[in-house]
Amino acid sequence: MSKTFNIYCDESCHLENDHKKYMVLGSVSSAYNQVKRHTERINNLKDKHKFNAEIKWSKVSNSKLQFYKELVDYFFDTDLRFRAVVVDKAKIDNDTHGQDYDTFYYKMYYSLLNHKKNSEYSYNVYLDIKDDLSTYKVEKLKEILNIEYGVFRNVQNIRSHESILMQLADFIMGAISYNLNNEKKSVTAKTQIIERIKMHADQHLQASSNWAESKLNLFFIELK
Repeated sequence: MSKTFNIYCDESCHLENDHKKYMVLGSVSSAYNQVKRHTERINNLKDKHKFNAEIKWSKVSNSKLQFYKELVDYFFDTDLRFRAVVVDKAKIDNDTHGQDYDTFYYKMYYSLLNHKKNSEYSYNVYLDIKDDLSTYKVEKLKEILNIEYGVFRNVQNIRSHESILMQLADFIMGAISYNLNNEKKSVTAKTQIIERIKMHADQHLQASSNWAESKLNLFFIELK
């Protein structure tokens, strides 16, 4: 039987005029048969710390720092994987390529998702809902992905509250983005989380990972 993986995607600083230097598209992947187990164990961690809210990078604070530290530890102790594509937005030139910004955005999602796919496996992709036009563009993304691979069984939008692994993608991707887009960083709960990720990953998180890196893989794309 073919092995199936679920991939949960989110983005940070992806708006065209948000005055942030880097766009980050990130994903957390899990074997399909492990999704329920990861969901239960992260929920148990939430119960342990009396954490009743949705997991979000924007909500990281001192009051729940220990929960978020243990969430980082959990990610690195399991078979969950994270990948991100990072774009220097100053180098985006849509006019030259005859495209709008939204088309560019979905091209970057293609770059995120087409990395090291196994033709013997199948993949379900879940993207956080972006706008009312997302359904059409997500169908187009699925079509384009399957021209080359034919392994993407499902590509669809969901809302973050529907999936704790989508929330985990927001959390890790938010840390990567914060580390890149905030030059002046005093010691806060967020910077402590970033340092913990750096320690586990053995990366400084400001350049592409080794191509073979599978646990936490960052790709700083060179636009042409």
